[in-house]
Amino acid sequence: MNFIKTEIEGVVIVEPRVFEDARGYFFESYNEDEFVKNGITNRFVQDNQSKSSYGVVRGLHCQLGEHAQAKLVRVLAGRVLDVAVDIRKNSPTFGKYVAVELSDENKRQLFIPRGFLHGFSVLSDQAVFAYKCDNLYCKDAEFGIRFDDPDIGIDWKVPVDKIITSDKDRIAKGLKDVPDNGL
Repeated sequence: MNFIKTEIEGVVIVEPRVFEDARGYFFESYNEDEFVKNGITNRFVQDNQSKSSYGVVRGLHCQLGEHAQAKLVRVLAGRVLDVAVDIRKNSPTFGKYVAVELSDENKRQLFIPRGFLHGFSVLSDQAVFAYKCDNLYCKDAEFGIRFDDPDIGIDWKVPVDKIITSDKDRIAKGLKDVPDNGL
């Protein structure tokens, strides 16, 4: 595996070694020893999967406090623009984000540490998205920021009139509303 540091400390792109032949391909999507050697020591306790169509924007979401989650995300089918936004109040990169295209073709994964919002937009007709979390989901700890918050300024690579999102995401707060999350 190749671990690529991004411009924001802690956010890491993971490229697997893919072995292809006439039968198809094989790769390790997770190897605890390799992750630990590269500074990622989180223990994953929950896996999630979603399916979405073109133009869907899911996010920006996280959990706060003791329920904060780190995530290891990837695309099983299709193509997305995956985004991690730093909301650690004392971070020099507070409010900055990393955007990475993940697809079934490039097989890249993104590790997102605790203290980050997460979201993605679907760039293909459909996408199946999977992710591991290092903490269990807790509804009471949910926090979200609008996907189109001008203080962050994410280009989701989808025309505005084609974006499909949830009612909850349309009424989410702004970056200025991020509470002190202790991270």
